[in-house]
Amino acid sequence: MPHLTIRRQARLLFAGAFCLLFFSWPALAAEGEAGSDQDAGAVSLESEVMLPPELWPDAAPLARDESTAGAEPQAAPVPSATLALPPPLDPPPLTEVTVMLDWYLSPQHAMLLIAQARELFKAQGLAVELLSPADPTIPLKLLVAEEVDLALTRQPILHLQAHQGEPLTRVGTLIETPLNAVIVTGSVAETDDVALLAGRDYGFSTREGETIVAERLIPQSLRQTDGFKAPVNVHFDAAAAVVRGDANVIADGYFASLPQQLAPEGIESHVIRFEEIDIPRHDGVIVVANSQTLGRHGATWARFMSAVEQASHWMIENPEASWTLVAEQHPILDNAINEANWESLLRRLSLSPAAVNTRRYQAFETYLQKRGLIEEALPVSRLAVDPHTLGAEP
Repeated sequence: MPHLTIRRQARLLFAGAFCLLFFSWPALAAEGEAGSDQDAGAVSLESEVMLPPELWPDAAPLARDESTAGAEPQAAPVPSATLALPPPLDPPPLTEVTVMLDWYLSPQHAMLLIAQARELFKAQGLAVELLSPADPTIPLKLLVAEEVDLALTRQPILHLQAHQGEPLTRVGTLIETPLNAVIVTGSVAETDDVALLAGRDYGFSTREGETIVAERLIPQSLRQTDGFKAPVNVHFDAAAAVVRGDANVIADGYFASLPQQLAPEGIESHVIRFEEIDIPRHDGVIVVANSQTLGRHGATWARFMSAVEQASHWMIENPEASWTLVAEQHPILDNAINEANWESLLRRLSLSPAAVNTRRYQAFETYLQKRGLIEEALPVSRLAVDPHTLGAEP
């Protein structure tokens, strides 16, 4: 029957196709595995890595070597630039500061000498030069002319100069009490009666000695007499003037040294402190700046006084070592008189040299006005400042 023949033919074709697929399957599977390996190789990282020679000249191409596949990798050379230390930075330049002393070098300048010897100024970024004047009247003149940065003087001088319009302002105190006093010699050496000193022969070395002290001791009525002998300027050589007989009362002698200088000459002397004749206590040695430069250099003066303060504290804590250092650095000061007075000087040092004793400056202005030496008192801010309160330099 025809339909049976067609069915049989279909069965035979199906059986043939099944046999063909069964026997060819292993070959197809192997071919599929090979194809997958080829696909995996398409993303293989087996390639040479090349670096620009100018970036890493010692580096060789990192090519895969089948012969060293299991070997430990070798470290690449380190660039030599990473081994070199950077060059040291140059320290900032030091600010130069010139300081004119009030007269020749003496122990009263010890705070500055110690600060210089122990490099305390340098630690504050300052290169300080200390200058001695040929004439004690020069320092403030040079300061006003801005020929020097700072100068030393005494508080009474500051008051008198400021009232003459000089642009001077105190920025620090080295010695807190006067180093001068009235030195009485000769037959009146033991008297405590100031009235008996009026008719004596006076000598002075400083402007305050003539204008303030002698004015206090010599009555105006005596000054108007025909026989009045005006005080003479002994030019900072009071001992020689007394020995010559030019004066038997020194209005402003250095009480720490003048009596010792006169004793070998057989001359007795007596010291009368300024407070005993109603002259207010005042700063003995101060640092002054030009008022017109305070705005520009306030921060520098603050650093200067910080170094001075460190020197002051070290001297108080090391009195013997401080004297030894001063004597070694400045042999001209190494003598018996200076050594004997060293302890006394240390007690007069300012421990806060930048701070202003406002009451003290007000009191001295009041005294000068009361004595008729000035017409109107100046504000303390015109006379003295703490440089730490000034603005920073631009």
